[in-house]
Amino acid sequence: MGRMIKKSLDRPDDQISMEWLSADVVQVGDASIARTVMRPGAACSISSGTKSCKANHAGVVVSGRMHVMADDGSTIDFGPNDVFDVAPGHDASVIGDEPLVFITWSGFRTWLPDARQTERVLLTLLFTDIVGSTERLVEIGDRSWRELLGQHNNTVRNALDRYHGREVATTGDGFLVAFDGPGRAVQAALAIRDQAADLGIQIRQGIHTGEVELVGSEVRGVAVHEAARVAAGAGAGEILVSATTYTLASGSGLTFEARGERELKGLTGPRTLYAATGLALTQA
Repeated sequence: MGRMIKKSLDRPDDQISMEWLSADVVQVGDASIARTVMRPGAACSISSGTKSCKANHAGVVVSGRMHVMADDGSTIDFGPNDVFDVAPGHDASVIGDEPLVFITWSGFRTWLPDARQTERVLLTLLFTDIVGSTERLVEIGDRSWRELLGQHNNTVRNALDRYHGREVATTGDGFLVAFDGPGRAVQAALAIRDQAADLGIQIRQGIHTGEVELVGSEVRGVAVHEAARVAAGAGAGEILVSATTYTLASGSGLTFEARGERELKGLTGPRTLYAATGLALTQA
């Protein structure tokens, strides 16, 4: 079965409240789905603080009416159940005494960039990936693979519980996990590696510490991409960490081996990487 996501606008990831409007927002992948209520007399130019809205809006009117005027002078009105797709370069205003309620799946974040309720925090990110998963699937068959993958996923989640990791996403046969400290992330990765080996599975893992942007339950930013690239460079059973994570984990009782400098796809300049090997003898 393919990936399925269910979210409710009644339990939004973000809630925006301004003088002229309010909105409930859920994040589905890269799309911000918003249910917006604009008060009578409100206009895009008032809400965004610009004379002309530069966002492309796509959505549907639930109730109320709105008047849209393009920068070239052309106009159009929308009412309940009208689906709209409005190009950048316009202003829109509420018609009449009834609030305008509409749902958009494009343009919300661009329209109100200052209202984007995100938070930037320092996190340690762990990517895991099963090595040779396709070959193993072919070898043991669908049913046995599903059972094996389920066992592996359970052991991963047990390790996350133990070391206070937050599961951000799954990638079919891997995980993206966020930790509030590098030591816990590395210890979790060591536990995941050993437990996977007990199941006859080899996994590659990569860890990087950096500042990320929280958008609902998701994490975004260059640090996420760097962590993924670090993981992609790991071999079977290997846990690679960035120099940042290595430095911050110093004194935690963990042992590392230098792996030298490597070019990571899409990132500028070489990165120094280290392999986490285990706990120091005094910590074992």
